[in-house]
Amino acid sequence: MRHFHASVLLDAGQNIKALAEYLGHSDPGLTLRVYAHLMPSSQERTRKAVAAVFGEAQSAAVSV
Repeated sequence: MRHFHASVLLDAGQNIKALAEYLGHSDPGLTLRVYAHLMPSSQERTRKAVAAVFGEAQSAAVSV
C-alpha cells in the first residue's frame, strides 16, 4: 500500500519533498532514490500540461 500511495501521489504531480514528509522519510533524497522510477518523465508532464491548457481553452470556446 505504501508503494501504491507514493506512486499515485507522484503521478498526480506531488513534489518529492512533500512526499518524503508524508512517508516519514527524514531525507527527500531517500524518497527520490526509492521512488524515482515512478516519477513521470518531464516530457510526459509537459504533454499533459499543454493538453490540459488546450482542453480548457476548447471547452471555454464551445460554451460561448
